[in-house]
Amino acid sequence: MPVEFLGIAATNEGSEVTARSGPSFDKEYTLELARAHEDHGWDRVLFAYGSGSPDPSPAAAYVAAHTEKLQILVAHRPNVSYPTFAAKTFATLDRISDGRLAVHFITGGNDHEQQREGDFLTKDERYERTGEAIRIIKRAWTSHEPFDHEGTHYRFNDFVNDTFPVQQPRPQVSFGGSSPAAYAVGGAEADIYCLWGEPLAQTAEQIASVKEAARAAGRTDVPRIQVAFRPIIAPTEELAWEKAHRTLARIRSRKSGTPLNTPENTGSRRLLAAAAANDRHDRALWTPTAAETGGAGNSTALVGTPETVAQALLDYYDLGVEIISARGYDLLDDAIDFGRHVIPIVREEVAKRDAANPAT
Repeated sequence: MPVEFLGIAATNEGSEVTARSGPSFDKEYTLELARAHEDHGWDRVLFAYGSGSPDPSPAAAYVAAHTEKLQILVAHRPNVSYPTFAAKTFATLDRISDGRLAVHFITGGNDHEQQREGDFLTKDERYERTGEAIRIIKRAWTSHEPFDHEGTHYRFNDFVNDTFPVQQPRPQVSFGGSSPAAYAVGGAEADIYCLWGEPLAQTAEQIASVKEAARAAGRTDVPRIQVAFRPIIAPTEELAWEKAHRTLARIRSRKSGTPLNTPENTGSRRLLAAAAANDRHDRALWTPTAAETGGAGNSTALVGTPETVAQALLDYYDLGVEIISARGYDLLDDAIDFGRHVIPIVREEVAKRDAANPAT
């Protein structure tokens, strides 16, 4: 089966280890980082969402207009726009990009962050709304006839869309989460199901849960699985581990004096549980970066030479993971290094596996 690589489309150079030096939306840096991904073997980049961050859709349109083949994944929170409006926005963006769009739907794992933009629903209510929004947007992308909708969170009459995506029947839908409610929504609606980088055994359990939810929803297919990591690579194992510990020290320095809150979302709690169990798991998974950030998002590292990290990624591929999400801590340099030194190894080994097992 094919393997894809997803990077990050940051709009400035700031990260957990680096304070940004300019505005939150730095046009030159945004394009430089995107082109680095395009030039070094990455398939797609994620335009993330934050309550105070630049709007990902126009940022993605800017990058799409200045690249040729790089695919774009735009994060979207259903609370920030009505589904009919969102459907037109994304269809327009798919037109601008000549069919390179996918949309990542975010339910929201932190009440305070959601409330910053007026969202006061409970977590279960947010999952219910996300599922409803996805269904409306899918229909708006594909229906050429007017339709009504009356649901728990949205109601409208006689919506007529005249803005359709290039991709047929529609762009792909990406979704993530590690709770039963997340599995239920994503299992039913997602084309791609996103997980954070946990040990292999726990990842296998989550994949099984996603597949079970898809079957329970009556699907004959299952979502493709994506797993996210923070690779830390160097020419030798010794240098890689020295770099890992320097990176951890830089994270501590950046967050000095900032208290860590107990995470509300299941995914972050799972990362912290893995960190509490052991600093190192399996071939190269390293968890102190997750512990130091309170399990914040994509925060577990893979540490080693390019060959070691590639083999670790292949271990996940062998579990059924088809999409690797990766971003370093020095965003631009790490994207180039990973693209030069890790992606080719993984692609070559996947090609060998596919040649040996044509049925896959």
